[in-house]
Amino acid sequence: MDNADAHRILDTVAETFVGDKLLLRKLLAGALANGHVLFEDNPGLGKTLLVKLFARALGCEWRRVQFTPDILPADILGTKVWSPRTQSFDLMRGPIFTHVLLADEINRAPPKTQSALLEAMEERQVTIEGDTHILPAPFFVLATQNPIEQEGTYPLPEAQLDRFLLRLSTGYPVDTAAEVEILRRRLSWHKDDPTGDVKAVTDTAGFRRMQERIETDVYVHPSIQRYIGQIVRTMRDHAKVSVGPSPRGSLALLRVTRAFAFVQGRDFVTPDDVKALAPDALAHRTLMDLEHLLDGADPRGVVADVLQQVEAPTRYGRT
Repeated sequence: MDNADAHRILDTVAETFVGDKLLLRKLLAGALANGHVLFEDNPGLGKTLLVKLFARALGCEWRRVQFTPDILPADILGTKVWSPRTQSFDLMRGPIFTHVLLADEINRAPPKTQSALLEAMEERQVTIEGDTHILPAPFFVLATQNPIEQEGTYPLPEAQLDRFLLRLSTGYPVDTAAEVEILRRRLSWHKDDPTGDVKAVTDTAGFRRMQERIETDVYVHPSIQRYIGQIVRTMRDHAKVSVGPSPRGSLALLRVTRAFAFVQGRDFVTPDDVKALAPDALAHRTLMDLEHLLDGADPRGVVADVLQQVEAPTRYGRT
């Protein structure tokens, strides 16, 4: 399958960002699946740099919002303002009216503001003073948050987390060579923020064409559909889980594996695609029993355990 534009997007981001190539493929798959992606990791690991590079490489319109404790819903959605010229209230659109919204440190926003994003993230529309406004297509949120810094933050509720297709982590550099490469590239930039030099690989129309090809050309064998269903069902019944993923989790895993197959250059989904994305698509939709949390268990460990239990299909191609 021809996915040259997808490769060019990945290569463009990798020219600046030093990190796991699999992470970049997952991020692109999430965007192509028209899903929202949450980056959760310690400070200083390049989360904001990565999402800015990615947004510029896509060539779609993007806006960035720095979330703070005093930010209001109107600061994101917009509001109506009286216009003496027209003698009416005109809509002043907020930054959410874009294709890619970069939500930096999203957990610093108070619950009222976080809730204002729910309608936009689920239905791709916003309601402002009783009027509904459709957001442009594509629309997705790339958000970041720091899990270790709790002062002045408001943890995302489960309903908000469930709106994210994937929860990813950039992680620390894998070795000294990667750490040195980060330093070398920083010296070559001659500036703190190199994202302004990134050239768009495609545009909104080109990105939507890739999304349409995934919907029409990427095949999901019935055995893969059953495999996803069995994984989610087994997670709900797991002894350490109090609330397992909903059908939205099953659909999320289905959507992102199709996009991931396209990024990999295939027109069908494999069990390895499912295994690669299951922890990122299902762990944040899983609530653990308190006693097991205190014993050190975590949702990603449960996903890994379930993937060991559920037998992967051996037939999954088009023939």
